[in-house]
Amino acid sequence: MERSTQSRPHQESSSLARDGAAAGLPPLAFPDEQLIDRMGIHITRWEEESVEATMPVAGNRQPFGLLHGGANAVLAETLGSVAASLYAGPTRLAVGLELSCTHHRAVTEGTVTGVATPVHRGRTTATYEIIVRDEAGRRSCTARLTCVLRDRPA
Repeated sequence: MERSTQSRPHQESSSLARDGAAAGLPPLAFPDEQLIDRMGIHITRWEEESVEATMPVAGNRQPFGLLHGGANAVLAETLGSVAASLYAGPTRLAVGLELSCTHHRAVTEGTVTGVATPVHRGRTTATYEIIVRDEAGRRSCTARLTCVLRDRPA
């Protein structure tokens, strides 16, 4: 994996720049050497109504060769947190409050894709449903993340 010492936009996909910029949303930038880098998570699309990312199964398996449930949780929390942060805007923070994941089917290879869509977006909380699918389009995990929305410290 490429590493640098500067913060950089996460732009592995041409659709990333097209979707966010076209919708007037801010560019996504993350500090280097974060969990999403270690997991191989790539945000491929972000809009007001959904955020999408991919994650490889390789490197994210549990000892029996299946995609680790914790990897699904990391993907889900990443997607929901990004979506809630976009909703919160530049003057507020979105902080994870509760995450639940239901694992429906095992995935042993390839790439999974997660999509976060809003369930509730209020003044102080935002809740997102995150659906993770395998390459055949089969649902492998359903997650729900609620974030608290707080004012940014001065």
